[in-house]
Amino acid sequence: MNLVYGTSIFMLRRSLKLFSNWTVEGTENVPKVGSVLVVGNHLSNMDPGLLSASFPRQIQFMAKNGLFTNPIARRFFLAYGAFPIAENGKEFSSIQRSLDILGKGGVVGMFPEGGRNPSGLGKAMLGAGMIAIRSGVPILPVGITGTENLSHWIRVCYPTGSLNVKIGKPFNVTTSKTKKLRDNLEYVTDTIMGNIAALLPQEYRGVYSENWEGARSYTSPPQWGT
Repeated sequence: MNLVYGTSIFMLRRSLKLFSNWTVEGTENVPKVGSVLVVGNHLSNMDPGLLSASFPRQIQFMAKNGLFTNPIARRFFLAYGAFPIAENGKEFSSIQRSLDILGKGGVVGMFPEGGRNPSGLGKAMLGAGMIAIRSGVPILPVGITGTENLSHWIRVCYPTGSLNVKIGKPFNVTTSKTKKLRDNLEYVTDTIMGNIAALLPQEYRGVYSENWEGARSYTSPPQWGT
């Protein structure tokens, strides 16, 4: 853990304890060592910082490319452990960066929706599914509530309200050699989102509300049918 990350997390934890009702559940589910792919819902700009402050291990996040355009901001985010999501058809480089981190026993954080959805879970993109399949590492789902009202990045300095981070149990996914890649990606992505939805109150589940009624968990995922 470098100085920038350690100092930032220390200050954010102090702010969370001072200004908000901050609760964290499930830290015992975080593997103490080894590669982990952390996936969660994305309500606001506060989410990456809140998740980092709530986690016992350093997370390296995929972050939107626009955060790295300013030279000063770029230096900070890179030191913090974030890396940009490549655009314009070069997304594979971001996936490869994630695989490299996971290959070295690190922790990668992703918001599979690809953007903020303060009103509830939106349809996920397939990037998280691709990384899960290619890496084969445990997937750790996280449900975040309360940050939907903290839209501006400056609110990191004075977070208010009831903020909760619920960490689920790690799970692995299986794929079928007889299915097309697209089918496998969609299946794995839906499994990931189902596990995230299972950690959220009904009103936060968005497009996954009906399909995942009953908060089904795929800690031991079902096999493909014939």
